[in-house]
Amino acid sequence: MKAGSKYFPLFSRLQRAAGEPVTMTFTQIEELMGSSLPGSARARAGWWSNRSQGAVQAAAWMGAGYHVAAVDLTAETVQFEKPTLTYTVEKSGDTVLWNSGMIKALRQHMGMSQGELADELGVRQQTVSEWETGAYAPSRATSKHLGLVAERAGFAYEVGEERP
Repeated sequence: MKAGSKYFPLFSRLQRAAGEPVTMTFTQIEELMGSSLPGSARARAGWWSNRSQGAVQAAAWMGAGYHVAAVDLTAETVQFEKPTLTYTVEKSGDTVLWNSGMIKALRQHMGMSQGELADELGVRQQTVSEWETGAYAPSRATSKHLGLVAERAGFAYEVGEERP
């Protein structure tokens, strides 16, 4: 989320919430942003959807690691929550073994497309696609990088059994 974006103040507010649920009125969001929400925000619940493509507003809350858990158009309130899913991973030595589901979950948690995650990791989009379909697994070095990216993004996982 770029600092000049209209929705950057919402992104910042959610980052400061430190994972706690946040309920705001549409008016509070407008005051935070210093401008009005579009009419569609008050008329259509779909405006508040957690989509990773084509929605600058969703990039604000998803970039902060939140999802819209509920929206009430009549009361003009929206509830943001951090996803509470925790994934169990295998480990080999000090390296987490990332599987296809974990990689996709991390990407979705970060609100990124495959191409965006590929750019973050310095790999091709096709490589991310192959990881997510299970055709290939990331190298040890890339797995360590994925771990750092996950930690920075607040992606929760716990270590299960260790492989020899």
